[in-house]
Amino acid sequence: MTTAQFRRAALPAILLVATACAKPDAPNDETPVIKPSVIGRAPLDTAPGGKPVEVFTITNGNGMEVRAMTYGAIIQSIKVPDAKGVMGDVVLGFDSVAGYVKESPYFGAVVGRYGNRIAKGRFTLDGKQYTLAVNNGVNALHGGIRGFDKVVWDAELVQTDSTTGVTFSYVSPDGEEGYPGAVTVKVTYKVMNARNELLIDCEAYSDKPTPINVTNHSYFNLAGAGGDILGHVLTLDADSMTPVDTTLIPTGKLADVTGTPFDFRTPTAIGARIGADDQQIRFGGGYDHNFVVRRAIPGPGPRGARERTHHRPHAGHLVHRTGGAVLHRQLPRRHHQGEGRHRLSVPRRLLPRDAAFPGFAQSAELSEHDPEAGDDVYEQDGLRVWGGEVMGWMMDDR
Repeated sequence: MTTAQFRRAALPAILLVATACAKPDAPNDETPVIKPSVIGRAPLDTAPGGKPVEVFTITNGNGMEVRAMTYGAIIQSIKVPDAKGVMGDVVLGFDSVAGYVKESPYFGAVVGRYGNRIAKGRFTLDGKQYTLAVNNGVNALHGGIRGFDKVVWDAELVQTDSTTGVTFSYVSPDGEEGYPGAVTVKVTYKVMNARNELLIDCEAYSDKPTPINVTNHSYFNLAGAGGDILGHVLTLDADSMTPVDTTLIPTGKLADVTGTPFDFRTPTAIGARIGADDQQIRFGGGYDHNFVVRRAIPGPGPRGARERTHHRPHAGHLVHRTGGAVLHRQLPRRHHQGEGRHRLSVPRRLLPRDAAFPGFAQSAELSEHDPEAGDDVYEQDGLRVWGGEVMGWMMDDR
């Protein structure tokens, strides 16, 4: 793909839907009362270097609460009611900035410029080779030593008739971590007023060609605080996955999951095969791989008024059988990744871009673009990308 093919790459949005303790549908002659969401803004801490960090707390009338901070545009917590109406935090995080600085494996952060690994920290673009900061063995991971997760973002409150949220923005200078071009990135977190949904919308603009692959890196544990996710039941509509080498770089092949520990096409506990005698399981220390999603699949069926009104297709499901929570993953393109045994990370990531693997050439490149120039789009393989794409998670009670 050449940069002449497009001028703008607006990154797909992420959607989280959390529903629990749903009440029966109201009679037709009743109009449901929609309570407006509220947002609080407060100082939290200071980042390395002394820059102040703020935290935003968004709460809707259904009981959902989302906290996000300007450091790393991190989602610090997502609290939703379980099947019994008990509130619980279903993502991993720390109470202070110091925790994220000291030991966080990208908990809740926006990662970039490039989410996932770039082999040996090198890539070639328009005939020129670029060398990146290496921070994961011999490879570059999630943007480098000081990626988007380690900077303080600007913030602006946003509100519509149906949502309340905050837009985080950051300007990555030309040459940061070795990447070409100055890139302006905006990430918006919006909570729906009428139902428990969190929408995450990402967009980026550059003044010269550059690779971009931005995502949110939240880790989910539907059991709330404490415990692992080995008993969570996972379903993924993925016929294949990308095998990796010992440094977790894809080999360039797509492997059929049939008969392997990576076959989650039917509901399977995450811990059922995580200890299998399998080379890929050993390389990843469990599941640290890309799953190639074949197509969206329908949800497991209506289980409450709110879920019945939600008809978006899903690419996978994660079920916590004891607590009764279900996490649905909606994904319009072909990617899924899980990490860890006490949490599940399912960021949307594009297939790795590498000149050696032309079939993987699907990560976006940004060419020079004026944000005011209009709705130019990026088109590849019949897919048109602009600001309206949605993917994400849905959670409901069982």
